[in-house]
Amino acid sequence: MIRLEQHGDVTRLRMSTWRSRAIHYEVSAYFTHGVLIDCGSPDVARELEPVLRQLSPDGAIITHGHEDHAGNVAVLARLGIPVWAAAETLAEIRAGHRIHAYRRFTWGQPHAFGGAVAPFDPRPLQMISSPGHCPGHHIVWDAERRTLFSADLWLGVHAKVMHVEERPRQLLRDLSAATALEPERMFDSHRGPVRDPVRALNAKADWLREIIGTIERRVREG
Repeated sequence: MIRLEQHGDVTRLRMSTWRSRAIHYEVSAYFTHGVLIDCGSPDVARELEPVLRQLSPDGAIITHGHEDHAGNVAVLARLGIPVWAAAETLAEIRAGHRIHAYRRFTWGQPHAFGGAVAPFDPRPLQMISSPGHCPGHHIVWDAERRTLFSADLWLGVHAKVMHVEERPRQLLRDLSAATALEPERMFDSHRGPVRDPVRALNAKADWLREIIGTIERRVREG
């Protein structure tokens, strides 16, 4: 299922399947400045194609290679939509690694993509490397509208689960860099629009520092 939701100049594409809804998960792509940010999971490919024909994006940004964000690059290529993605992200998409069962259940298994994608210059949107979540992860900054598309950087203040690729200390640096932008709006890939983004980013950083400190203390205590 894909639902379109309008937030001024930003269109949110809320994507889910009965399986993801069963565990209260959904993922969002965004459309702004004529650019699509992420393309959702493999299990919504059939529904995504008519939406893309309706929106007619000039190009697409893929923030990172996880299947819920990069699962439909083949659809983009088939429609002739050019793509910006980091080298690490393209490598992951082309490899099509088999993912864990819980991820296959939620989003579907991505297939290796062997086709070609046309390159894309996303300006005026700026890509900011934020590799704490995973190699190649980027956030997207719209300086003109002071809007941050945070991909999987934030994900809520008290995240209960961390991806195996995440590096907490790098996440702290990424959160600090995002906060320094002083965004007035922020769109999270799973939570949608985030109220008071600077405060939210700082709160996540504070919580993460506390967790890291607790773990280090317990290690010292044996």
